[in-house]
Amino acid sequence: MHRTIARFRTLFILLGLVLALTDPLHGIGVLSIVGIVLIGAGAVLFFVPGGTPGREPVVLRSPVEGRWVPVNSPADRVPSHGTHELGQTYAIDLVHVPSGEWRPTRRWPLASRPDAFSAFGRDVLAPADGVVVQASGRQRDHWSRNSWPGVLYLLVEGMVFRQLLSLMTLSAGRFVVGNSVVLDLGDGVYAVFAHLRRGSLRVRKGDRVRAGDVLGEVGNSGNTSEPHLHFHLMDRPRPLAAAGLPFAFPYESDGRTRTGVPGSRAPFTAP
Repeated sequence: MHRTIARFRTLFILLGLVLALTDPLHGIGVLSIVGIVLIGAGAVLFFVPGGTPGREPVVLRSPVEGRWVPVNSPADRVPSHGTHELGQTYAIDLVHVPSGEWRPTRRWPLASRPDAFSAFGRDVLAPADGVVVQASGRQRDHWSRNSWPGVLYLLVEGMVFRQLLSLMTLSAGRFVVGNSVVLDLGDGVYAVFAHLRRGSLRVRKGDRVRAGDVLGEVGNSGNTSEPHLHFHLMDRPRPLAAAGLPFAFPYESDGRTRTGVPGSRAPFTAP
């Protein structure tokens, strides 16, 4: 029962905001109190999974090619991003690092153009045959936020401005995920590709794609510190009521070919 209720965490907060702001000039009334309770309940439900426990990973091909470094990987913790919101329980962030190591922050410069990063403009590939159920690519690619001042700005911008704007516009996190594509892979599995480059989408709603087809390019739109691909699976086409699904894909690491999910900060090569 609690997993079913958890699917509607965002709706709890939306309804709570409406009630809490009802007739604010006359003080806090019953509706306002109920609204505050609903907001609190919705916030708690962000940490409650909404899917079926023990489901086997869906095996796909990698959504990228080349050498990458995972960040916030479900191989290390679940939920990987600290929340079950928007079906991202098993989400992974992929940063293109052709050689060497990846550093999450730096002192200088405070911000860089997105094309200064090797991930920017890299192809994003369909991990299986599917149908495009959502595609949006008009949001701008902003400068990086991977300096210490930039990270602080990102926290405020992402957690306050972008989250509230998404809630107020009922946009299912559109201002958080940025430009994105959602594929229907069949059998109740939907793949999400977020933070794509503005104007790079090669597909539109209703298109059928084959595994390996180019969907678009890695960008820096939405709530990001630097260009990377955010990828996850969910069990419904609409993120507001979706639960995350585990996945696995073939990759090479330490001279071995594996099938699974690489851990955070562990470089891998996708064939």
